[in-house]
Amino acid sequence: MSVHLVGGGWQDAPDGVVYAGFLREAAARAASAGREVPRVAVVAVGDGDEREHAAKLVEAASAAGGFEAHVTAVGRDGEIPAAAFADVDGIVIGGGLTPRYRDLVEPHFGELRRQVAAGVPYLGFSAGAVIAAERALVGGWRIGGVAVAPEDAGEELDELTVAPGIGLVDVAIDVHVAQWGTLSRLVAAVEAAIVEGGLGIDEHTVLIVGEGGLRVEGAGSVWRVLPAESGVLVGTIGG
Repeated sequence: MSVHLVGGGWQDAPDGVVYAGFLREAAARAASAGREVPRVAVVAVGDGDEREHAAKLVEAASAAGGFEAHVTAVGRDGEIPAAAFADVDGIVIGGGLTPRYRDLVEPHFGELRRQVAAGVPYLGFSAGAVIAAERALVGGWRIGGVAVAPEDAGEELDELTVAPGIGLVDVAIDVHVAQWGTLSRLVAAVEAAIVEGGLGIDEHTVLIVGEGGLRVEGAGSVWRVLPAESGVLVGTIGG
């Protein structure tokens, strides 16, 4: 099974493109367990808007196919129970304030790695994509006091901050790249050796990491940033 990393973004009329591969895998997992409809964990963290966010995720994904949503919506000072991930055929972690998602999901990192290794597909939307990395770039807009991205993209953090993530992918992930102007942050982080390499995902775009390598679906691009002898090497993986 695969790890599906979505760069965020909402559509007025959801087409389900970035969720289709994930739901196919969840449906196959359900069929092997004797279930006609996949049961999918949907986790949303917010500041009073978590239920609305969960509902939007379910609506967007439902455009790609039917599933039973097992929703866990918690406030930023809440806790995610272990039962959130019990007996499911797929796992969706939503978007919002990335540092808070990381902190609330951290007690479940080991269980999430175990489930993905056992064949349960994972989909991270925005913050959920960022924290899927082994070393998660959780926010910040400056390095050494120098601006490297728009302040609005800082996630309530000033200095660029990297923290342990779930560990489903081995490079740093950034999101909303073309829309928020965060490619410069990823470039600066790699050039400063804060992370060893990174992938930046545009909105309405999914990076699928599976046994067959990397695949991109959706409307945008995935930006690949790697260290090079004279700085960094930047390229795109098109959809």
